[in-house]
Amino acid sequence: MWFSFWRSRDRFSLDELRYLTNQLQKVQIVNDVNKDFVIEALRSIAELLTYGDQHDSSFFEFFMEKQVMGEFVRILNISRTVTVSLQLLQTISILIQNLRREHAIYYMFSNEHVNYLITYSFDFRNEELLSYYISFLRAISGKLNKNTISLLVKTQDEEVVSFPLYVEAIRFAFHEESMVRTAVRAITLNVYHVGDEFVNKFIASAPQSDYFSNLVSFFRDQCINLSKLFSERPKNPCSESVSAILAKVDEIEDNLYYFSDVISAGIPVVGSLITDNILQLLILPLLFPALQIDADSNLKIGAVTSLYLLCCILRIVKIKDLANTIAAALLYPLETFAANSEVKINGYVSGNNCTNESEEPLVDSVTLVNAGKLCVDIPNKPTSSQVHPGGIIAERDFSCSHLSLRETLLSYVTDGDDARALGSLSVLATLLQTKDGIGILPQRKQHKKLLLQALVGEGSGDEQLFSFESGSARDSFSSELDGYLKKLKEQYGVFIGGAAASPRIHRNQVLDALVKLLCRSDISAEILWDGGWLLRQLLPYSEAEFKSHHLKLLKDSYRNCRSALVQETKGIWVDLLITVLCDQWKKCKRAIEASSPRKEPKCILLPFQKLNSEDIPAESSFTAGERMSELVKVFVLLHQLQIFSLGRALTEQPPIQPQIDIPEISRARAAGLDVSGPKPGTEVKFVHALPCRIAFERGKERHFHFLAVSVGTLGWVLLAEELPLKQNYGIVRVAAPLAGTNPRIDDKHARWLHLRIRPSTLPFLDAPKSGTPGETRIKSLVDGRWTLAFRDDESCKTALSMILEEINLQNMEVERRLKPVLDLEL
Repeated sequence: MWFSFWRSRDRFSLDELRYLTNQLQKVQIVNDVNKDFVIEALRSIAELLTYGDQHDSSFFEFFMEKQVMGEFVRILNISRTVTVSLQLLQTISILIQNLRREHAIYYMFSNEHVNYLITYSFDFRNEELLSYYISFLRAISGKLNKNTISLLVKTQDEEVVSFPLYVEAIRFAFHEESMVRTAVRAITLNVYHVGDEFVNKFIASAPQSDYFSNLVSFFRDQCINLSKLFSERPKNPCSESVSAILAKVDEIEDNLYYFSDVISAGIPVVGSLITDNILQLLILPLLFPALQIDADSNLKIGAVTSLYLLCCILRIVKIKDLANTIAAALLYPLETFAANSEVKINGYVSGNNCTNESEEPLVDSVTLVNAGKLCVDIPNKPTSSQVHPGGIIAERDFSCSHLSLRETLLSYVTDGDDARALGSLSVLATLLQTKDGIGILPQRKQHKKLLLQALVGEGSGDEQLFSFESGSARDSFSSELDGYLKKLKEQYGVFIGGAAASPRIHRNQVLDALVKLLCRSDISAEILWDGGWLLRQLLPYSEAEFKSHHLKLLKDSYRNCRSALVQETKGIWVDLLITVLCDQWKKCKRAIEASSPRKEPKCILLPFQKLNSEDIPAESSFTAGERMSELVKVFVLLHQLQIFSLGRALTEQPPIQPQIDIPEISRARAAGLDVSGPKPGTEVKFVHALPCRIAFERGKERHFHFLAVSVGTLGWVLLAEELPLKQNYGIVRVAAPLAGTNPRIDDKHARWLHLRIRPSTLPFLDAPKSGTPGETRIKSLVDGRWTLAFRDDESCKTALSMILEEINLQNMEVERRLKPVLDLEL
């Protein structure tokens, strides 16, 4: 016991390190007999050196004196056991990660031992070995700075000619295992952020620069897979398909954030490489052609996926040139990009390589040719031929070929379904928010440069929505636009006629489209709110600057919506109408006054689905509740936009009349109820109550007193049991909403009164505020049915009359309280 105690204390000693080193030097071959000792020795040495780095410098001095790193390399060469290779990589990784003294790191990286291990031919068919190797590379990259990086590169005539760490890492950049890909990206970012001029030049030169085009090609394949998942979802609308889409979305956004991180490292050539490849490999040949109104079904990416991807790229990869080039491209006819979709990169074209989205996407290998132009080799396809950029556009027949991309986006706003309308609005909103030189919102009181000109156009006089303060801004815009148009033609081979280059054509298209959107009745209120946000950004500060026909369309739509809302004051959910209105008023105000749109781009693919409306009858109260809620949302939006257009301030609460006290002559007052209303167990007085019978279970009939009452905007039908010791009093056993009861006397039994009993609330009004798009589902509640049997026909008629009178009082009170909000123009 005492020996073990002292042995454990001596373990962290220089003698222990010397002993282990001597034993390792005696090993001439590593086999099954001694591998356990070698593994333990390697592990212990790492532990001792880490201890010594923090407590005793003599440990590492001994490590350098005995050239233990060389011993590690020798052990690797004489070993045929994978476990020893694993431990060796782990040992060196631990050392590199935990050594704090700079001279220790310098020693580790010198003498070429680390580079030898990096380039050693490990058997990576062993997944565990690959994992340890990648961790080893990542540990090295974590210690890089402008001093240490010079120890890991080889130079010739002051040029870096070899950098094993980077070259070997990017070999695994597209490994099937996501953890490996993530580690490689961390390694490359550590390299980029060192900021060494010569290393950066090496990274941006051939063949290392192929990494960036391969990276975009890999990203493009992920985009194609996402489009495939999205197109298959209607055939398989289960939670698994939603999860698959969300998983792919996460991968795509991770890729884009990686692009953004690479660009933020500040290597100009690399930023240009990524921009060019995104445009040449993805946006010009795939995303823009997908936006056709009648897109070819063989396109690899669909319109909705394209809109989502454009949003994500612009929001995450914040490159000024990329955003400006896309904005300039909005002026082009769609046929330009549709024909250009066959072009691969820099003028290289291949045959018709479009496949159906259900097929596996082609994996392109991107190479750099001597002329300095990128080309793409597609397996099992004919060799592509080189053509001049000016001759790219093939003769193809496209419907709507005279529409520019901007006009096509707006046509989705005015006529597209929910997904396309939301996607187009998101793209326009994202472009408006592009802060790198263009797209500043009106509220920031800065000139609208390329983007707003491309979207809205330039006008003059009273019809101009936006005006520049001086002609110099217009000249600046024209020269900037001309520069990007020239770049599109010369660098990317996209040709355009002279007429289409002018942004002055259709100068108010965006505004017109948004107004038309707000007049649509076939689009969800949520999307109208997004359109309202965008219109709010473009809305001038006085009605005089807002065209009269725009105001007329908005007012007409508002009046129609107001008329429908008046009808809701007599509807099934009248008791919740004011509550919903007040709630949606605050939400809408917050939404359209926000600095950015409410929704993430992924909502384009998977809009929030709150309701599970399967098997819900069209005449059910639940369907009526959805309809009422949608109507209120639209009304509130149009009402608030009317206030904005009239130059008025928007209040925090809608102008609703306060509630009044219960009238003395009311049935509720006679029953002894207050404004809180009845609850089960509440005592009531039987002034107007009528005896009846009802069976909630077959064969179990019960006797109650029936009463219908209203208290302000609320109302109930009550069933109360008589108190045996208190005459003309009873206890409420059941209370149900009065609104929506739809009372009806049975055709064959004049003493029977049929009532529909709807839920007391709408479940989607209490839905969680946050949730995953496409996954939030709330089960609907089913309407109940009551059949009350009264003593005689007259009692039944009296009960019917009581219900109708109380409903009428309830409706009148709701209408009275809503009168100010319904009388906006007054």
